[in-house]
Amino acid sequence: MHPRKTLAKLIVPLTALLVASLAGTAPAAATPATPAIKVENNATQPVFSRADAISQTVFVEVAGTDSDNDGRPDRVAVDILRPKETDQGLKVPVIMEASPYYAGGNDVANHPVDVDANGNPLPALRAASPKLAAEPFDGYYDNYFVPRGYAIALVENIGSGRATGCPTSGDRNETAGPKAAIDWLNGRAKGFDAAGNPVQATWSTGKVGMIGVSYNGTLPNAVAATGVKGLETIVPIAAISSWYDYYRANGGVLAPGGFQGEDLDVLAKYVLTRENGQEVCGALMDRLTATQDRITGDYSPLWDARNYLNDVNKVKASVFVVHGLNDWNVKTKQFAQWWYALAKRHVPRKIWLHQGTHMNPFNLRTEEWLRQLHGWFDHWLYQIDSGIMREPQADVEIAAGQWGQHASWPLPGTVTVPLHPGPGSSLGLLPRPRTAKESFVDQKTRTAEQLVESMGADPNRLAYTTEVLPADVRVSGTPTVSVRASMKDGASPYLTALLVDYGTDVRPNGTLLSTGQNYCYGQGIPGDTGCTVLRTLGTSTTPYKIVTRGWLDVRNRHRADRTEPLRAGKEYSFTWDFQPTDYLFKKGHRLGLVIISTDYDYTLRYPAGTKVTVSPGQSALHLPVVLGKLF
Repeated sequence: MHPRKTLAKLIVPLTALLVASLAGTAPAAATPATPAIKVENNATQPVFSRADAISQTVFVEVAGTDSDNDGRPDRVAVDILRPKETDQGLKVPVIMEASPYYAGGNDVANHPVDVDANGNPLPALRAASPKLAAEPFDGYYDNYFVPRGYAIALVENIGSGRATGCPTSGDRNETAGPKAAIDWLNGRAKGFDAAGNPVQATWSTGKVGMIGVSYNGTLPNAVAATGVKGLETIVPIAAISSWYDYYRANGGVLAPGGFQGEDLDVLAKYVLTRENGQEVCGALMDRLTATQDRITGDYSPLWDARNYLNDVNKVKASVFVVHGLNDWNVKTKQFAQWWYALAKRHVPRKIWLHQGTHMNPFNLRTEEWLRQLHGWFDHWLYQIDSGIMREPQADVEIAAGQWGQHASWPLPGTVTVPLHPGPGSSLGLLPRPRTAKESFVDQKTRTAEQLVESMGADPNRLAYTTEVLPADVRVSGTPTVSVRASMKDGASPYLTALLVDYGTDVRPNGTLLSTGQNYCYGQGIPGDTGCTVLRTLGTSTTPYKIVTRGWLDVRNRHRADRTEPLRAGKEYSFTWDFQPTDYLFKKGHRLGLVIISTDYDYTLRYPAGTKVTVSPGQSALHLPVVLGKLF
């Protein structure tokens, strides 16, 4: 290099240093680059340390909500985990899980379900049945997403743990908690540390995705229905869309599977884990008990306030729905009616339907679940073109480990096919209007499983079956049933319909059974809770699976919110829905329709003796059947 140029390079910075010194200032230090996420192959990469992540707790004020009437706004506790680089200028979006379960739950007695002729509870042991909470925060959100540039926020909801207020099982008050947390992340709500000092989310981009299972998945539906700004996407897993359809069905009192006798008040008392909860919230719990109405089961303003379908037009977030087709806790109607409503509004959406029960899909096919969930959050929270929105909309598991991808759900090519009960307990495509009437007498001690296990005659139910199926038949969507019937000599107001698969290889592994062989009939897939029942195949017993079921309180035959008494012995036309399903009836099996009254594990149990007389020729089963490609 030329000596004069070298000298000039030395003189210029020295001169600048001298001028700065004479002016009494120091030279500006070099500014380190602001940390940033790393994107490769259209996906955020794990470049941040989970071990070094910053953990903090913020108490967010829920403006306008004072559910415990103490004169102060309720507060929710928000535990946050975020990359340490967020204290160095990195701004990140948030994956949020709100829950009333983080502090555990209380032992609460369920309501008696044996009732008198007027529906009043009979004296009985009120056995405590602890509520099955959603899966606890298991670490895969933070372990997977924090290194990829996301913050995780766990919201301890109103009335639970360190939060204030009172739980009210799904209404506006509970929705307001996580909504306030989103407002705080966007600078629209007040937040404080444990000492009462104001805290701001200066590290947040303001973009939030909510996720969770069961109650934790229901809250995303509820918050999305407010249209809150900043909630970009939700992933409701095994989630409720209308609380009426969780504890009621078509005018009748109904239990979530496994929790016979539970209701709104029981759940609220279960999650009431805040300090001095009973003292502060006891009167509100009593009001829930008094107004939920376990006598008529009618839809009312109490239930309307917990129906998120009312506000589906406010949903601005994209929605990734996940549900188990064998979930009898949060039944499949919950996802389906939400999905149908979102589809009408053309909300960006995706769906996973699996053959499991009430569960997180993480353990079903972990790698694919994380791939799609990662792509979903990258797309909606970082605006990365991950390709997820160009993939098929629906992933459906039709058998254990057998997944298919489809353009939509119900599957394209689905049409409604009517099947008609006929003579000889037959079920076929041709109507048989002159088929003789048939009757059965309701009872209250045998389960639905016991009533369907044989295809022969039974005094406590009616059963109709098809001929052996000549080919596979796939049902995709919401079946319905229409029954012309009369009822007399008893008090039960229920009609229950069961859609049954009768066959010799109904187990998922397809193993044939021999006479007298014991077998454990469960789903046989990862995450299954175990056997449905241990059975012996004999000459009078046929292997079966109850595919789906539906219930109606006949007094609500016109509207769920209006009870209309029946005249004993008079025929009426009743139409009601089954729980939505996606199921493959295999070649060589028979498809069955079974009609009962009391469903031991789900409905109230009125005194036995109601005689139900059905006109098969004026009744029909309507199945959404896939024509063409079944997989």
